[in-house]
Amino acid sequence: MFKELTNPFKYKRIRNKEKSTPAKKKQKISFKEAFITLRKLWDYLSNKRLLFTLVLIMVVVSSVLGLLGPYLIGTTIDEYFVTKNDQGLLFVLGILVLVFVFYSLSLFLQNYWMIGISQYTVNKMREDLFQHLHQLPISFFDKRQHGELMSRVTNDIENVSSTLNSSVIQVVSSVLTLVGTITVMLLLSPLLTAITLVIVPLMVLGLKWITSRTGILFKQQQQHIGELNGYIEEIISGQKLIKAYSQEERVINTFTEKSNKLKLSGFWAQTITGFIPKVMNMLNNLSFAVIAGVGGILALNGLVTIGMIVIFAEYARQFTRPLNDLANQFNTLLSAIAGAERVFDILDEQEEEKSYSKNDLSSIDGKVVFSDVSFSYEEGEEKQTIEHVSFTAQAGETIALVGPTGAGKTTLINLISRFYETNEGFISIDGIDIKEVSRDSLRKQMAFVLQDTFLFHGTILENIRYGRLDASDKEVEEAASFANADSFIRKLPNQYQTEINHDGNGISHGQKQLLAIARAMLANPRILILDEATSSIDTITELKIQEALARLMEGRTTFVIAHRLNTIRNADQILVLKDGKILEKGTHEELVDMKGYYAGMVG
Repeated sequence: MFKELTNPFKYKRIRNKEKSTPAKKKQKISFKEAFITLRKLWDYLSNKRLLFTLVLIMVVVSSVLGLLGPYLIGTTIDEYFVTKNDQGLLFVLGILVLVFVFYSLSLFLQNYWMIGISQYTVNKMREDLFQHLHQLPISFFDKRQHGELMSRVTNDIENVSSTLNSSVIQVVSSVLTLVGTITVMLLLSPLLTAITLVIVPLMVLGLKWITSRTGILFKQQQQHIGELNGYIEEIISGQKLIKAYSQEERVINTFTEKSNKLKLSGFWAQTITGFIPKVMNMLNNLSFAVIAGVGGILALNGLVTIGMIVIFAEYARQFTRPLNDLANQFNTLLSAIAGAERVFDILDEQEEEKSYSKNDLSSIDGKVVFSDVSFSYEEGEEKQTIEHVSFTAQAGETIALVGPTGAGKTTLINLISRFYETNEGFISIDGIDIKEVSRDSLRKQMAFVLQDTFLFHGTILENIRYGRLDASDKEVEEAASFANADSFIRKLPNQYQTEINHDGNGISHGQKQLLAIARAMLANPRILILDEATSSIDTITELKIQEALARLMEGRTTFVIAHRLNTIRNADQILVLKDGKILEKGTHEELVDMKGYYAGMVG
């Protein structure tokens, strides 16, 4: 393991392999990309422009006082200690104390204010990102790991936060200190300044070698963190399936492989970055030795004073310190830019197209018409998922969708709810094209009872109320009663206040379905979507669910995705789908008499 970590050439091969993979996005952060990301970050920081200005003022004050301190020390040595004149010495020492006190105070204020700015900034970014995620189309989430998205909301934004807390101040302070130090040194002694700057080319070459290798590593580290988080979220969610198929060893090996990638990128990022302070300390000591040696010779010849040597020795340290800080902060900034870029990648994703028509579906009968609808999940696909589908569902009718896997049943439902938009043709409700109304008003007229019921962490009362948030406790209980869920809820320790999570701890699959029906009942929709809500349920519970569904479907336009044909015999229309086309349609009896595909399915 350690042999692998200490082999940079092996890592280089791994890195090149990943870069050559078409599915991987390029890792290197270009100057243009970094500039764009920093500009977007500034848009957030500018909301606290006044406070940020005060921070910059404090940075300038601390830089000036930091330069003034060594100068006063050197002057004191020449004016009082060398001449052995103590008159006015206490006054100068008092000024020196005040300089260091205000220097410390300015450091405290700039850090205190900057922390407030950074926390406001990342909080706003986090809120914007979370809000934006809810404006993105379903297709966006279909193509991405949920854990990887979670990593962007948490790890990447936290990375930006930790950098803003310190790096912004450090960079500005280092630049001001560097420019101020060189200016003062040139004014005091151009000769000693030239001697001090001899080491600058060595610093530049060393820093260039280091920083050129760390940018790609920090970005790759963030990517590997996101991938690992996505995998962990997936594995934790699928624990039952993993144990059922005894795949523990395989998922552990896969986790180890992903973790090793993170370890490797993190190791080299931190190792190469760790060279910076070592190189700087060596060059700093070299600079001090040169100034002390050459300055001593000049002092013996009366060309400079002892105080001047002390000033330059201190300024030489202050000269290398900001270079060291800039190098360190450069790598930290690269890491933050990598994280911020991943956040802005999501924020730049196009939201669902909004319908600005005033036609909101405030009250409908529920007549649904498909007119020559075609659809494909990927643009440019030669074979479309849905091809030229046309049918009419009268208000209050039950429409059953049957057919083999991949026939397009779920896709039709996704189109009705505008989770996806049609490529050709149109869908109308009560004669209104659904593209001409807002998605919000459309979906308020719909309710879903799916095969896999999702429950939120919270009480049973809160989960049912999700169907209509302004419902009273009494209305929730009435909906549960209509859905045949009230009886089992009353038997729970805390009844409607029983806490559950998304897995429905302590609640059976059938009971979760009853809660989903109660939720839909409370929403009181005009259009109902059922995805075989009675599958994998015991007989007694199935009878309860069917009875509850019958109440729920009464007077509503209902679309049923059917896997078991005996559950849809009474449907007003049965659409037989195959390869994205309607192969047959009619009632159960009509389709059986046709002796076609449906009759073969019935047997």
